[in-house]
Amino acid sequence: MNARTSIQIINGPDGEPAFVVIPYGEYMARRNVDSDLIPHNVVDRTVDGATPVRAWREHLGLTQAVVAERLGVSQSAYAQQEGSDRLRKASREKIAAALGISPEQLNF
Repeated sequence: MNARTSIQIINGPDGEPAFVVIPYGEYMARRNVDSDLIPHNVVDRTVDGATPVRAWREHLGLTQAVVAERLGVSQSAYAQQEGSDRLRKASREKIAAALGISPEQLNF
């Protein structure tokens, strides 16, 4: 019996499996499971001295004013939070929601 499958395996030049192709919808569903991943660019910015909040904001291409507006605070109030190495859990959760990421992605 040949069951229909939604994945495709592509072999390399040596005949061994090298790639797996899955439907886009399945990829997006699996991607959301790995929502705690942190892009290299964000980590790289923190190594250079940026706080995780600033690194994420810059990675996402947002200005302080845009994030402050999403939070309902002034730009200067947000700038203070962004520069802090120690955010309260509640603040981290609100900023993460404004950035569209999980709070865990700010806690590294």
